[in-house]
Amino acid sequence: MMKRRLIRLSETDPVRLSPARPFDDDKPREECGVFGVFDHTDAAALTALGLHALQHRGQEAAGIVTYDGNQFHSHRNMGYVGDNFGSEEIIQCLPGASAIGHVRYSTTGETVLRNIQPLFSEFAFGGFAIGHNGNLTNALNLRRKLVSHGCLFQSTTDTEVINHLIATSRAPNVIDRVTDALLQVEGAYSLVAMTADTLIGTRDPRGVRPLVLGKLDGAHILASETCALDIIGAKFVRDVERGEVIVVDAGGVHSYHPFNRTPSRFCIFEYVYFSRPDSVIEGNSIYEARKNIGAELARESPVKADLIVPVPDSGVPAALGFAAESNTSFDLGIIRNHYMGRTFIEPGDSIRHLGVKLKHNANRANIEGKRLVLVDDSIVRGTTSKKIVEMVRDAGAKEVHLRIASPPTAHPCFYGIDTPEREKLLASTMSVKEMAQLICVDSLAFLSIDGLYRAMGEKGRDSECPQYCDACFTDDYPIPTSDHDGGETNKQFSLLAELT
Repeated sequence: MMKRRLIRLSETDPVRLSPARPFDDDKPREECGVFGVFDHTDAAALTALGLHALQHRGQEAAGIVTYDGNQFHSHRNMGYVGDNFGSEEIIQCLPGASAIGHVRYSTTGETVLRNIQPLFSEFAFGGFAIGHNGNLTNALNLRRKLVSHGCLFQSTTDTEVINHLIATSRAPNVIDRVTDALLQVEGAYSLVAMTADTLIGTRDPRGVRPLVLGKLDGAHILASETCALDIIGAKFVRDVERGEVIVVDAGGVHSYHPFNRTPSRFCIFEYVYFSRPDSVIEGNSIYEARKNIGAELARESPVKADLIVPVPDSGVPAALGFAAESNTSFDLGIIRNHYMGRTFIEPGDSIRHLGVKLKHNANRANIEGKRLVLVDDSIVRGTTSKKIVEMVRDAGAKEVHLRIASPPTAHPCFYGIDTPEREKLLASTMSVKEMAQLICVDSLAFLSIDGLYRAMGEKGRDSECPQYCDACFTDDYPIPTSDHDGGETNKQFSLLAELT
């Protein structure tokens, strides 16, 4: 008879978390980051460091699950990685040579303790932990079906749907059960999972979200980005292929391809904004890609100016490329406060205009009396852009021209990026001229979709078979969005959970 292994949980009270960056309403919210280690004595510490490097992918919550050869251990909490895993005492409570970890920004489900990943479950085959980056676009429909068959859900995340599909699968072993579950889901995902004797990693058949394989001291590592390998000194081995299931066990790395081959549709916004600039994804340096994007933007939308100024920090590489291509001086006309952290102020409408000054301040000595080109990566609602323009004008800028290093974001993302509803996206309701008037700039220009593809080394966007997922720009969704086609929203996960 199989020995049952208990999980020891270390959790805080299930209170709601205020948004980590409540004034960043001109940016899409990051998705999540995943990390896994197999067969290393410092598995928990390495996972904590890896999650720290992936903090940009989710700031709401973090969690780690380890296995010590007899028992699973877990620590999950609201807040930043450093706040939760920065003490030796916490790491010592997570013994074992195998671990997986997760940083979260909620795109599906509420921000409460029960939704923090990795999720852990006891199956007939033993303990199973899973962490997921992305979004399942048929999770609500699957959840309803599972609930009608008697499944009891403990969270409102789409990740738990995978757990129940694994539990109800009749496949003979855990890997086949995982594969069986994934064959039933739609959407974009990169996930790591762990049993008592395996580490599992996989990407969806379109490869929308990133996942890489690394190695350190003979141990195998899975991570959302290469920057997480760099922080622990691990060697990059390769990207996990789209539709690939990697299983790491005592016998090494095993690769399976259970899905039908489909063209790659990697998320192009990973290059524009989400991934860390020091990461290398799909063979491309994120930093160089962003510089190329800025250079292409300068070729498409030149403007006479005295100074190219990035909107920090995400606009810096594109601004460098713009400045080099346009042969115009580059300087930091806006200084970012890197120690903002969480604000104790609730961002109500009455004081929201103060929020931008908590994060950014104009460098008056550099911009007074000058014609500026502000370079940013995207505009969502336009509110922060408007305040930044107002700030640099108050500091004496003679002219302010805004250049955006991506096409207009006019459509919501259903694949793991938390964008507002379409009617709240500025580009879906206004022309470029109207946006320029609202933001109060002398001129406004976005990079074209073909320009974005040229910056990535393509001749342009192949309309018959696009090389990337660019649905937020083009309304061309490469994966069915079943839950959303009927007007479903993520809020219904919470409603459904209450009803069950």
